[in-house]
Amino acid sequence: MADRDRSDIALLIIDMVNALDFDGGETLLPTALEAATHIAALKRRATDAGVPVIYANDNYGQWRSDFHRVVALCGGSGSRGAPLVEQVRPEATDYFVLKPSNSAFHQTPLERLLDELGVRRLILTGIATDSCVVATAMDANVRDLKLFVPRDCVAAETAERNDAALEVMRASLGGDTRIGARITADDFRGTQ
Repeated sequence: MADRDRSDIALLIIDMVNALDFDGGETLLPTALEAATHIAALKRRATDAGVPVIYANDNYGQWRSDFHRVVALCGGSGSRGAPLVEQVRPEATDYFVLKPSNSAFHQTPLERLLDELGVRRLILTGIATDSCVVATAMDANVRDLKLFVPRDCVAAETAERNDAALEVMRASLGGDTRIGARITADDFRGTQ
């Protein structure tokens, strides 16, 4: 890990490398694509500011797989989620963790990675807001991490489920839910 990667803030992209081949995947696709556009813009700004980017992705029960194989599978022709992968394709400088269940912390090395990077603030983005994003937010809160959950950088199958999960993260977990474009260079630096 390069010293330049040390930062007190990181961008976490949850499950956006996704085939969307589950019941409800077709319903989720339009809002996930809209969120992907905003995530890609936020990722460019974060990367330019030297903020580490971490992908947390389901392993889809593929215990012999790795992240690069998951990207190839989900981004391949015939995958409903290929347009998502195209918008937020990981770069060689990005970090990743594969997760076996909802939370990006549960049985993954994410906590250790964040400690080594010096992260105390976390920007959560991805799908689904009412499942993997909120589960990750709860686990981050338990670890005393300050949360940003840009409301235009997350998606769920319905607007009601999305809004309810965002309200839990805002009201109960203290998450900052402003839109991604309003996360400023000062936020990236930790000066407000």
